[in-house]
Amino acid sequence: MSAASDTHHDDHDHAVDHRIVHGHDDHGEGMPHVTFKGYMTGFILSVILTAIPFWLVMGRVLPSAKVTIFIVLAFAVVQMLVHMVYFLHLDTRSEGGWNMLALIFTLVLVVITLSGSLWVMYHMNVNMMPMTAQDMRNMP
Repeated sequence: MSAASDTHHDDHDHAVDHRIVHGHDDHGEGMPHVTFKGYMTGFILSVILTAIPFWLVMGRVLPSAKVTIFIVLAFAVVQMLVHMVYFLHLDTRSEGGWNMLALIFTLVLVVITLSGSLWVMYHMNVNMMPMTAQDMRNMP
């Protein structure tokens, strides 16, 4: 190789390294564009999506506990979406759709785990033998 081709090769490597380090990509793929405004939007939405359920539960705003639980769970789902979009930068285009496939698989596992846990805890509570105060005193 000549000295001129070595210089050209080094310049090319530096340009590629610069694009990789700084998230610039010629094809529009790569690292997402991150801004302070995006992070602050996500943070403010997260605070709001935490404060409202907290207020609903602590203030006993709704008369029905089941409705309150449903609303709190809905806020939790929305907050997960906010975190995925604003902080994890996940969307259908990132990584050629593989991130979305991994997310769907994770959600299926979470639903199975949570519903199974709730089912087991409910049935253990229903099928537990009731204890009187006398029974409690006789326990070791």
